[in-house]
Amino acid sequence: MSIISAPGTDAPSAEVPDYPMVRAAGCPFDPPPALRTLQTQAPIGRIRLWDGSTPWLVTRYEDMRALLADSRISSDSTHPHYPHQSPASFERRRQSRSFIVMDDPEHARLRRMVTAAFSIKRVEALRPMIQKIVDGLIDAMLAGPKPVDLVQAFALPVPSLVICELLGVPYADHDFFQSNSRMLIKRTATPEQTRAAVQRLTDYLDGVIGGKLAHPAADLLSTLAARVESGELSRREAANMGVLLLIAGHETTANMIALGTLTLLHHPDQLARLRESDDPKLIASAVEELLRYLNIVHSGRRRVALEDIEIGGVTIRAGEGVVVANDIGNRDPDAFPDPDRLDIGRNPRHHVAFGFGVHQCLGQPLARVELQVVYSTLFRRIPTLRPAADLDEIPFKHDGLVYGVYGLPITW
Repeated sequence: MSIISAPGTDAPSAEVPDYPMVRAAGCPFDPPPALRTLQTQAPIGRIRLWDGSTPWLVTRYEDMRALLADSRISSDSTHPHYPHQSPASFERRRQSRSFIVMDDPEHARLRRMVTAAFSIKRVEALRPMIQKIVDGLIDAMLAGPKPVDLVQAFALPVPSLVICELLGVPYADHDFFQSNSRMLIKRTATPEQTRAAVQRLTDYLDGVIGGKLAHPAADLLSTLAARVESGELSRREAANMGVLLLIAGHETTANMIALGTLTLLHHPDQLARLRESDDPKLIASAVEELLRYLNIVHSGRRRVALEDIEIGGVTIRAGEGVVVANDIGNRDPDAFPDPDRLDIGRNPRHHVAFGFGVHQCLGQPLARVELQVVYSTLFRRIPTLRPAADLDEIPFKHDGLVYGVYGLPITW
């Protein structure tokens, strides 16, 4: 491939690669090889998106952390040069904005309203409940027929049950919100499909919040309803926050559960280390390593420069879009020795799977606890767990904003 810019320049060459890029056949756990080429030869350079725009792509770990912590970089999706992931993503942001695509002070004001629910102390208190959910779903799998789809029987229900409990959403409605959530993170969805899914979910959460206004409970949506009642939030803002928390609370973790399980099954030495250990530190390390190694948010963190920024020998001009490719950043050899090797003992807590800076993932403490419980329980209780299909038969989510598998047949 051609190199798209050289250090010390800020103009794209005639050939600019399309983004996102394609993974290598037979290597579904690794980022696209073209990203490694860029990281080595042109770590900050131009890419071409679906709309013909050519924002900057950042591929080195050190540059990513610097930019994500820089106040001159904006997350505001209403900026005319914000690098949207797809036409559907553009429509979703136009129709319903959440605080993750806002800048301070509005971002901080809204985020603070829900931060306490995701504190480490609060989340740790949920561990027994999460353990009970995981054990119950494993009991059901063991009592049922084989093979079974791990996604539908386990990976999707675990975080869905947890986030429903935390928010105060009836789990009986899971088919409704899961199907609409899938549409919103599908890169190939049409704007019309996205518009309809956003409307359905917003109307649904608005109705739930209305119920909490009349009958508050000990849950997060009741907390948001109280903010509505006090005049701190509009009901629409509360519903938008509910949509964000509901989607983020189950989609990302569900994909990590399934993809992480498949990865471990194809790395039997690492799986054996995990299965044979009851050391909480090793289990926590395994979760961090799987987050680093897989990095399921594989379409980059999207930003816009508010001022000229000199970084890596390149000038990013005010108003230009920036895509931070955290998947290849987590495979940067300068930050993670032997980065393409899965090593559950390395504990790479400094990875950027959850982002970095003020916009790093709000729900990361919850995701960590869920994954720790899942990986420490699943293989211990089903020690002979194995795939019931070859790797090339597994349907990977190459068309999604979140990477994972659509299904994972397993047996034991």
